[in-house]
Amino acid sequence: MEFTVYILYSKSADKYYVGYTSMGIDDRLRRHLSNHKGFTGRIKDWELFYFEKFPEKSEAIKREKEIKSWKSKARIQLLTKQ
Repeated sequence: MEFTVYILYSKSADKYYVGYTSMGIDDRLRRHLSNHKGFTGRIKDWELFYFEKFPEKSEAIKREKEIKSWKSKARIQLLTKQ
């Protein structure tokens, strides 16, 4: 099974969301855009900003935590410039 660490961006909220999934990224994005309780359910313009694939769940969780620990929009934005 493959795991994906992904970053979503909302222009209207000027926010990033970092997560991981074993689902297809398109399916996961649809769920974020659906009506549900929680942070991402309130915002309706999420777009996929960045993603990385991992063969192991533990690697994906480690990378997700690393990115979340940055707490920096500027550093997240640098990911697409690599």
